[in-house]
Amino acid sequence: MARFCTSCGSAMDEGAGFCSKCGKGSTAATPAGAAAAAAPAAEAGGLTDNVAGMLAYITIIPAIIFLVMAPYNRSKFIRFHSFQCIFLCVALIIIHTVLLFIPVIGWGLSSLVSLAALALWIVLLIKAYGGQMWKIPVIGDLAEKQA
Repeated sequence: MARFCTSCGSAMDEGAGFCSKCGKGSTAATPAGAAAAAAPAAEAGGLTDNVAGMLAYITIIPAIIFLVMAPYNRSKFIRFHSFQCIFLCVALIIIHTVLLFIPVIGWGLSSLVSLAALALWIVLLIKAYGGQMWKIPVIGDLAEKQA
């Protein structure tokens, strides 16, 4: 099972007592699924990675702020969720714009897309808070490349 440093979140060897990236001693490292919960931002009084990742999905504004502000812009987890939020918002704007030009059928489909987007948004909030980097097809791959 992969271990991660509780201080910086980088991967550690099974028997390592110190992190090779930040040099801090680690008597207890976190399992792979909870690696994002351990954040250097929390030590400085900031948000943990999982909370910041979740907040990135609230609107596009926090996602942009997290990409600009230190120490959040150094976390791959937060960057991934911020980029995924931005790309999802852009995709939904394009889809809604196209559908609104199609009379009646497009308007109905636009409502269905909105309901699906709401369900997806709730899932993304839950997954980010749980410390998971859950990828949306196509958009998630683009976000992972940017992060």
